[in-house]
Amino acid sequence: MEAFGLLVYGFSVLLTWKILALMMVGLVLGIFVGVLPGLGGPNGVAILLPLTFTMDPTSAIVMLSCIYWGALFGGAITSILFNIPGEAWSVATTFDGYPMAQQGKAAEALTAAFTSSFIGSLVAVLLITFLAPGIASFALRFGPPEFFAVYLLTFCSFVGLGREEKHKTIISMALGLLLAGVGMDTVSGQLRMTFGLDELLRGINFLVAVIGLFGISEILLTMEERLALRGHAASISLRTVLKVWKEMPRYWVTLLRSSAIGCWLGITPGGAIAASFMGYNLAKRFAKDKDSFGKGRIEGVFAPETAAHASGTSALLPMLALGIPGSGTAAILLGGLMVWGLNPGPLLFVEHKGFVWGLIASMYLGNVVGLVLVLTTVPLFAAILRVPFSAIAPMIVVSCAIGAYAIQNAMFDIWLMLLFGVVGYVFKKIGIPLAPFTLALVLGNRAEDSFRLSMIGAGGDMRVFWSNGLVGSITTLALVLLFWPLLAAGFARLRGGLINERKGTTA
Repeated sequence: MEAFGLLVYGFSVLLTWKILALMMVGLVLGIFVGVLPGLGGPNGVAILLPLTFTMDPTSAIVMLSCIYWGALFGGAITSILFNIPGEAWSVATTFDGYPMAQQGKAAEALTAAFTSSFIGSLVAVLLITFLAPGIASFALRFGPPEFFAVYLLTFCSFVGLGREEKHKTIISMALGLLLAGVGMDTVSGQLRMTFGLDELLRGINFLVAVIGLFGISEILLTMEERLALRGHAASISLRTVLKVWKEMPRYWVTLLRSSAIGCWLGITPGGAIAASFMGYNLAKRFAKDKDSFGKGRIEGVFAPETAAHASGTSALLPMLALGIPGSGTAAILLGGLMVWGLNPGPLLFVEHKGFVWGLIASMYLGNVVGLVLVLTTVPLFAAILRVPFSAIAPMIVVSCAIGAYAIQNAMFDIWLMLLFGVVGYVFKKIGIPLAPFTLALVLGNRAEDSFRLSMIGAGGDMRVFWSNGLVGSITTLALVLLFWPLLAAGFARLRGGLINERKGTTA
C-alpha cells in the first residue's frame, strides 16, 4: 500500500506538460536509434546524454529512460521487416519474425513483438515498484565494508554468470578498473597515470569514453559492413492488433515464463541477450510442435521479446536501490545520475523521493505511450532505413563530437572520444564485451574508495569483510559467483560419477 501511495506521488511529479513533452521526444529519438542497425539503446543513450546536461535531474532521467524504452521497441522493426537485428537481443526475434514477414504477416509479427515487449516491461516495472523500496531501506545499514562487498559481488557476478568468455570479461573489467584510477587519488590526493598531461588531472570522463566506445565504434563497424537495407513493407491496422491480442491468452504460460527469465537475468548481470535466447529456447522446448519454430510461429516472437524487455527494464532495479547497474545501459544512466549530482543507492529514496518515483512512474507511462506510438508509426520509422547510411553516419559522428566537447568544453575530450571509438571497434572485432569495461569505469573509483576506507577503519585487517553476518554473506556469495563455472563443472562431474557408479552397481 505504501508503494502505491508513493507511485501516485510519482505521477504527480511526472504529469507536467514539460516532462510529458520530453517523454514524447525521448520515445521518438529512442525508436529512431533502435531502428538503425547496431546503434541501439546503450549507444543512443550515450550519444544523446549530453542533451540533458542543462535539464533538472527528473526531466533528464525521464527523457533518457524514454530513449531507452523507445530503442527497446524500435529494435524489433528491423529484425522483422529487414532480418537485421536493430539490437543484439533482437537476434532471436528474427528466427520467426522475418519468416512471418515473408509470409505476408509482418503486421501480426510487429504487433506481437510490441505487445509482448510491453508485457515484459510492465512485469519488470511492477517488480521495481514493490521491491526497490524494501531493498533500499535494507541497504541503509551499509557501511564501507558492505558497499565494497556489494561492488565485489557485482564484478564477480559479471565474470561468473556472464555469457561471454571468462578471460575476455576479466580483460575488459581489468582495463576499465585501470582507467578508473587515472587522475587524482580521492583518498591521498596523489596523481596517478597522468603522464604529465594537465587534461588527465581530472581523470578520464566516463561519458566521453562511453560515447566513443558505443557510438563511434558502431559507426566504424557499420561502415565496414556497408549495410544495404532492403525489407518488407508493413502497416498495422486496428483489426490486426485486436486479432493478435485475441490470440495472446493462448500463450500466457510463455509470456509469464519469459517475463520471469527476463527479470532474473536483468537483476543479475545475465543481460537481455541471454534472456531473449533463453526465452526462445524454453518456448521451443515446451511447445508441442517444435518443428514449427523458425518457420513463422508467433510464439517465437512473443518469447524473446518479452524476456529481453523484462531484462532490460529490471536491470534498473539494482541501479536505483544499490547503485549497481544490471546492464550496459543502466551503467550509462548511473553515470548520468552522477553528472547531475545524485548518488544512486539507498539514500536516493530518502533524499530525492520525487526523482525516484517520478522515474518509476515514467516507466509505466512511457511504456504505454511507446506501445501506442510504435503501433501507429511503423511505416514512418521503417522508411528511415531506406535513407542511405552515408547520409546518417556524418550526423551521428557530429552529434558524438558535440556531446563529448560539451561535457567539459575541452578539445582533448574529442580526441579521447575518437581513441575510445577505435578501442571499442577493436573490442567488438575480437569479441571482448564492453559492458564489464563500462561497469568498471563507472564503479572503479567507488569500489576503491570503499575498500581503502574499510582497510583504514580495520587497520588493514581483511577479516573486516567477514566481520558480521551481512558483509560476510555478501563477500562469500561474491566469491562463490566468481568461481561458479568451476563449481558447476565440478558438481556436474561428481553427479555423473555417482550416476555411472549406480549403473555399475545395478548391472
